Parts: sequence; structure tokens; C-alpha cells
Amino acid sequence: MKLSIIVPVYNMAADNKLNYCLDSLVAQTLDPADYEIIAVDDCSTDDSLRILKEYEAKYPQFTAIHSEKNHHQGGAKNLGLARAKGEWLGFIDADDWITPDYYERLLKKAEESGADMVGCDYCLTEEHSFTPTERIPNNDVSQTGVMDEERYKKLLLESGSLVVKIYRREIILSDYQAGSSDHVDIFPEDIFYEDNAVANSWMLRCRHFEYIPEALYFYYQHDASTVHTISRKNLEDRMAAGRMMIEEAEKGGYLSRYHDEIEYLFTVLFYKNTLFSAMPKKTGLKKGCYAFTKALTKEMREYFPDFQENPYYKEKTHPEEKKLMRMQMASQLRFYIYYRLLWFYRGLRKK
Repeated sequence: MKLSIIVPVYNMAADNKLNYCLDSLVAQTLDPADYEIIAVDDCSTDDSLRILKEYEAKYPQFTAIHSEKNHHQGGAKNLGLARAKGEWLGFIDADDWITPDYYERLLKKAEESGADMVGCDYCLTEEHSFTPTERIPNNDVSQTGVMDEERYKKLLLESGSLVVKIYRREIILSDYQAGSSDHVDIFPEDIFYEDNAVANSWMLRCRHFEYIPEALYFYYQHDASTVHTISRKNLEDRMAAGRMMIEEAEKGGYLSRYHDEIEYLFTVLFYKNTLFSAMPKKTGLKKGCYAFTKALTKEMREYFPDFQENPYYKEKTHPEEKKLMRMQMASQLRFYIYYRLLWFYRGLRKK
């Protein structure tokens, strides 16, 4: 089997989302005998499982799995990976879709170059169509080729979306034999942002990366998307993924070697993005914001007390964000009052 495609599914039946994704998978230009689609229903409460069973009955390359318990995307991916037989592994979110030649193009690039990881760009879209929108770069050509320390640093800093890539099996599953278990322990379960916990290890296992600078993947934007949802659960999961990122780096033995890169990635994921998601009065935390952001700051100090001296932080962080984070590190009360007054004033100016 050349390729296994893992599709975690949870409540995607509405608005034709799931069908549009699956139709793009069964329409791939690869020989159906060369690839398998493993769709994992994560205890959906809508018609998602019924739809998966219909595709399983119709397409021999399609397998539908039902999880007995909801473990979020990480759990669904673990179930799918345990069944995967492919030399190559790919993932797709159940509300996204791909061009008919997406996997053929990526595999051909791998075969021509000898790469063990291949990616491309994507489009953000709000409608179900293959009409190209603005191309969003997922990587860049400076990261490609046989890996060395500089390329690894670039991949760590800008790994791009994990779903917009394919991977040789050993990057993810090493010597695991398909079917020897009904579950593998690759992704963290029961949290969102599971990709962030494992992405760095995958990038550093890659020996040769290649990239097609074309948008072959369509990333569907809608209000129910995880990235558009702010809740205490989402924010705490983002923080948990950050902690797991550090644990992975320590376990993998690369934390000291790539300290600056890991510190910056942790700062963005764990602290900066969480802080500025929690704070807005209209879209952030509705209750307990002061205590939550105070605890966030305390933990950030414990992990990386000197993060403001990080060279990537100095170069890449917006000046106003640096000012606000510096203020919070000095005084939570002053930061909180200043932030609220600042956005109250800006709100008045818009009226």
C-alpha cells in the first residue's frame, strides 16, 4: 500500500461539509489500489457515521471506524494510524478538501527527489468550491533539500500545517506494524491543538523535505472551527499542548540544541496567543479572565523567565504586543487596567 489517509470526523454532516471532503478523497487520480482512506468517527451525534458507512460500502479503498469514546482529533488520529498500512501517511480535516491530483503530485515529488516529507500551499475559503482564492504559503523553498541545522531551525520556526503534507511512515510510526494494535500513542488525546505537541519531533525526524509552491489544499473557514472558538477549554488545551511540546523536546533530546527556537514557539503558543485570545472583552474569557491571565504569566516565568531576550521574539513580535507583555510581566494589575482602558477607548473612537 503506497498511501494511507487519516480523516478524523466529529459532527461534520451539516452543510455537506463531510461529503465534500470525502468526495475529494475518493476522486484522487491515484489508482484506488494504491491508497486507503481511514475515516474515524469520534462519537459524532449527527449523521457523520452513517455517511462514512455509505462511503465504506461504495468504495473499496474506504474504511470507516467508530470510536467508542470521544477523544478529540488526537484520539481519532491514533485509531486511524493503528490501521494504516501505507508507506506514506497523510491527514485531512473532515471539513477541508483537496484537488484531484493532490496526493499524486506530492508522491511524485517525493519519488523524484528522494524526500521523506513533502508539502504544498493552501487556500482559505468560505465556500465549497475549487475556485482558487488567495494562496497561503505553508512553507518556503529555503526549507527544502537534504536537512541540515539551518533547515531544521527554519522548519521548527515555520513548520506549517501538518495536514498539508505527507510523511514517510517511519517519521510518524517508525517500525510499528499495521494492525498489531487497535490504538497507537502518537497524538495527545482529549485536547485541541494536538498537532502542536508533536510537530517539532516530526520536523526533526525528516531527512529531506520538499515543497510544491501551489495551493492544492482548501482550508474551509466557518464559525465552528477550533481556531475561531474561544473558551476556557480551548485556551487551557493550547497551554497543555505547549507543555507537551516541551516534554517532547526533552524526551527527544533536542531542547538544548534548539533552545531559542523551542522557547520562541512556546512563547507564541503557550503565552502570547493565549493571552491575547483571553483578554478581549467581547470574544475572550467572560469570567475569571484576571485570575486566568495572572496564572498564565506566572507559569510562563517558570518555563522561560528570559523569553523577552529571545532573538526571534525580538525580531518577530509586534512592538505593541511586546509592550503589553512586558507590562504584564512587571504588573498584572497595571496591564489588566491598561488593556481594558485601551480597548474601551478604541471602541469609542469607532463609534
